[in-house]
Amino acid sequence: MRVRSTSRASISPMQRASTRDQRPTLIVLLGPTGVGKTALGIQLALQLGCSILSADSRQIYRELPIGTAAPTPEERAAVPHYFVGTHSVTEGYSAASYEADALSLLESLFADHPIQLLSGGSMMYIDAVCRGIDEIPDVDPAIRTEVWHRYETQGLAPILTELEQLDPRYYVTVDHQNYKRVLHGYEVCLSSGRPFSSFHTGQAKHRPFDIIKIGLTREREELYARIDERVLQMMSLGLEAEARAVYPHRHLNALNTVGYKELFAYFDGMISLEEAIRLIQRNSRHYARKQLTWWKRDPEVHWYHPEDIEGIENALGRHTYLYGGERG
Repeated sequence: MRVRSTSRASISPMQRASTRDQRPTLIVLLGPTGVGKTALGIQLALQLGCSILSADSRQIYRELPIGTAAPTPEERAAVPHYFVGTHSVTEGYSAASYEADALSLLESLFADHPIQLLSGGSMMYIDAVCRGIDEIPDVDPAIRTEVWHRYETQGLAPILTELEQLDPRYYVTVDHQNYKRVLHGYEVCLSSGRPFSSFHTGQAKHRPFDIIKIGLTREREELYARIDERVLQMMSLGLEAEARAVYPHRHLNALNTVGYKELFAYFDGMISLEEAIRLIQRNSRHYARKQLTWWKRDPEVHWYHPEDIEGIENALGRHTYLYGGERG
């Protein structure tokens, strides 16, 4: 059966009946930025008669629809979407918050339909739902302010030296170029009095539903060309104006992201607009590579080209009645 753009009402009574005893199953559609998750996700949701939970840590912010390639109003009208435009950039939201909110929502959605779809590219958000994340204690705001002031005035080197003493295990595993991860581990050490790595259990939490991970990928040249073109399309849709509107909040973590920090540098007179666009394209390609590297280590991901509909259907068919499969 080919995936096609059917309405939710077009699913036959026989198909609906066949899902009644289906064990709750979460289909996770993941992949790098620009690969084509949104279009395929809507097709699958229409075919399966389910909603879409966005797993994008920036699409959750209502002020950033262009730069995050959020689903359009038309796409959201076709399929119910959750976690899109629900928060302001001025509100704090974490992977731990997403885990709690998504699991609560899934419990409600599964009561109506045993198959649900989660789609996105934020690695931590997807891991939060599929595996759960470790409970890290909150950081004392005074310590956080002190740590960031020290970073801004002294740089990362002295902090790395202290981190090696406080948590040698985390020191050897953390990317020393990723200042956000370094600072977070360091501030947790100071605030809790314990090594940051001591909070990492590495154990997946039990989930009361099955999980099928479908990874989308393309040849590198094809993916990079799509990314470059998408950046140009975002600019034509008004990304510059969108960035200017949130510029007063540029210090917030929500805006420390590709597409905005480059334009902020342009607004500050540090680079030209042409250079900002080039950097957005380059940094988007780098992020796509980082996403693929992260997920290639997960043996549970089944990889397909977005146009390999037959392969994707076969993978889903082994788990869902709707595609003729048997309950595992």
